[in-house]
Amino acid sequence: MDQAQRRQFVRDHRTCIFGYGRHDHGPAMTVVYYVMDDDGDDLLISTMAARGKARAVARNGKVSVCILDEKWPLSYVQVYGDAVVDHDRALAADVLTRVLGLMAGEAVPESRRPQIEQMAEDEQRVVIRVRPYATFVTPPRHVWKMSDIDNLTHHTSTSMPW
Repeated sequence: MDQAQRRQFVRDHRTCIFGYGRHDHGPAMTVVYYVMDDDGDDLLISTMAARGKARAVARNGKVSVCILDEKWPLSYVQVYGDAVVDHDRALAADVLTRVLGLMAGEAVPESRRPQIEQMAEDEQRVVIRVRPYATFVTPPRHVWKMSDIDNLTHHTSTSMPW
């Protein structure tokens, strides 16, 4: 996958595993929906200010995001990024609206906007903005039948610029 294909893969999908350093213990990972910033390549993730993701990003903005293809055999693109927590209430309501639309599989009607704005306020929603700087990709390798083992290849990969 070249750079343009990696970026398009990220734009075309909607779920990822968000990885971040925990205060104690090992790294944490959680499955989340994301949307892309309309003005660039940033990934936007809606969460509550009190959640571990937001607290961890406030401590250390280095995160990884594993974008999932959602079909088998599973392929993915790993994105390394610098993240910040954005407390802008209008942005939080907008990202939550977009995520809810993804989850429902349809655009959120404008009539629901006040309800979602109240939800974002009540839950103290924030946006984690991830600015990618590198990617890592491995093409899917799968064994559908035993004879596939004869041609199965594995190799190492490396991080590539975003």
